[in-house]
Amino acid sequence: MQLPKLPKNARVLVTGGAGFIGSNLVETLLQEGYFVRCLDNFSTGKRENIAAFTAHPQFALMEGDIRDFETCRRACEGMDYVSHQAAWGSVPRSVQLPLLYEEINIRGTLHMLEAAREAGVKRFVYASSSSVYGDAPKLPKREGEEGRLLSPYAVTKRVNEEYARQYTLHYGLETVGLRYFNVFGQRQDPAGAYAAVIPKFIAQLLRGETPTIDGDGTQSRDFTYVDNAVQANLAALTAPASACGHAYNIACGGRETLLSVYAGICKALGVNTTPRFGPPRAGDIPHSNADIAKAKETLGYDPIFGFAEGMERAIAWYRGDM
Repeated sequence: MQLPKLPKNARVLVTGGAGFIGSNLVETLLQEGYFVRCLDNFSTGKRENIAAFTAHPQFALMEGDIRDFETCRRACEGMDYVSHQAAWGSVPRSVQLPLLYEEINIRGTLHMLEAAREAGVKRFVYASSSSVYGDAPKLPKREGEEGRLLSPYAVTKRVNEEYARQYTLHYGLETVGLRYFNVFGQRQDPAGAYAAVIPKFIAQLLRGETPTIDGDGTQSRDFTYVDNAVQANLAALTAPASACGHAYNIACGGRETLLSVYAGICKALGVNTTPRFGPPRAGDIPHSNADIAKAKETLGYDPIFGFAEGMERAIAWYRGDM
């Protein structure tokens, strides 16, 4: 895929680089010839996600926690760019653990912003979320038309956007937020009570198990293949300075129901398994669909993979075919 280019000798810090999106971003940055430092405490990231990179001469692993400010300072030393992916995800888990989410997602991000400012980092790109739209009923979701937040996780992402804007406004740190819409693909963890639906459905069906759909399955999402999120990060790192101080929708601009996604996975795997249905998840929004016009116009973001092709690639990866 054709990607925006950083300067030839660019040095990039990826926080959460052993996680799902982070490890895919690390891989691409290395392929493009940049030096990459990965900061991760492996609370949710996995060592196997970065195992293929550890011997790479342009890769450095720094094990540490963004809740420790001195660790963030050391991580930012000598870096030109920061892609801040480190966070705890999951809306329902945040409802159970609001204090922990505040410590990691808000305080940790503030540590990284301050450390990046002190180190003279050129651009700070960070992961936000479609959850910031809350109960806003209008579709598609557009920047500036947010509703009331529905979970502690959503609160953390909205606060991060505000802090990033303040750092651009008062300190001149160039920040760009990426509001991810239900990213899926290779290296996404299918295990655990809070796993995302696509990898969870695929893994369970491959094992011959019967998946459970939370709610009635009519809820819809703008599912976005991970390579699109990687491309968005490169676009955000290289966008004009006028793009900074804002957050942008990163998605495909479509909408799929959980029922249709489930049926498509069953068809691709050649199985005919009727799912179970459980109660809706706390804090979930019923429908999500992004207007990506602002990201296209301002960042030059243009999703490389549509939903169908992304699903083919994701299923192939979980089956071990790629």
